[in-house]
Amino acid sequence: MSKALRWSEKWFQRGLWLVAIVFAGFLIGLGGTIVGDLPKVESARSIEDFMDPAATAAARATIAEAERRAQSASDALEQARLKLQVAQSDVGNARQGFSNWIATRHATERAEQDPELIRRTQALDELQARERAARAEVERQQQALLDARQAGDGAQRRLSEMREAAQGTFERALRTQELRVFGYRLALTLPLLVLAGWLFKRQRQSRWWPFVWGFVLFALFAFFVELVPYLPSYGGYVRYLVGIVLTALVGRWAIVALQNYLERQRAAEARPDAQRREELGYDTALARMTKGVCPGCERALDLKDPALDFCPHCGIGLFDHCGHCRQRKNAFSRFCQACGTPVAADDAAGEQAPA
Repeated sequence: MSKALRWSEKWFQRGLWLVAIVFAGFLIGLGGTIVGDLPKVESARSIEDFMDPAATAAARATIAEAERRAQSASDALEQARLKLQVAQSDVGNARQGFSNWIATRHATERAEQDPELIRRTQALDELQARERAARAEVERQQQALLDARQAGDGAQRRLSEMREAAQGTFERALRTQELRVFGYRLALTLPLLVLAGWLFKRQRQSRWWPFVWGFVLFALFAFFVELVPYLPSYGGYVRYLVGIVLTALVGRWAIVALQNYLERQRAAEARPDAQRREELGYDTALARMTKGVCPGCERALDLKDPALDFCPHCGIGLFDHCGHCRQRKNAFSRFCQACGTPVAADDAAGEQAPA
């Protein structure tokens, strides 16, 4: 249809479509902000809201205390292991020195060295005692670390059991909350969709059509982007059922619209040629002929054929001759393209001229 419009009218049409898109964009931004804030109406729930507060607090306190004790035991264990290494090194060095001294003692067999033997033996015993004490301290810290970890693991298991027990209640409450939020979104978007349908049906050809189309685009975006992704699934059954219902409704509307269109076309083709011309409209007829289709039945035609003056399918006149200059012209044109004679004067001249 754009080729049948005036040049200025084309740009006005494009500008009005730009107005419609910009208007829809602002409405979409406002609607998205409102829909995004709807979940804030409901307080955020967590699984701990459905657990025993006293038992949960006790388990968390036990876990924190166990972690503190485990950290202390771990630090003490590192110190004890270091001391044990020092004691083991001292005992090893003392034992090596004592063995060398004993070997010398046996070689010399000197009796005056017996007090030294006793002293070295006592010193070695003291080092071995310190080693045993360091080993015992390491074992004690290991036991403390093990006790702390076991206490923490036990408290963690109790906390996990409480969470598992509350999981079912939490999920049911979460689904209920999601349904309420979806209800808020539905209550907001469904009236917009109904209003958009009414505007599309009644007002899309009015002088305010850019705002009508902008609102329609906004309503469609709000429904399919802001609402449909939040549709409860229930394993996919709900979404498939809603898809089936929507497809059935749209399909029924399309079938009925097609049947009505075909009925209107058959009724129009049965009317006289002059009446059909009046009902078509100038712009519609020119737009269809520009696309290479019959203005009456919309079937494809070879309009470049100079012998084609009438549609072979519905019989409507496509080309005639100017009554003033006898030039072949478009039957829907208002003026002759060769001499500029208006159609009314052309018809009058044609009636007075001899055949």
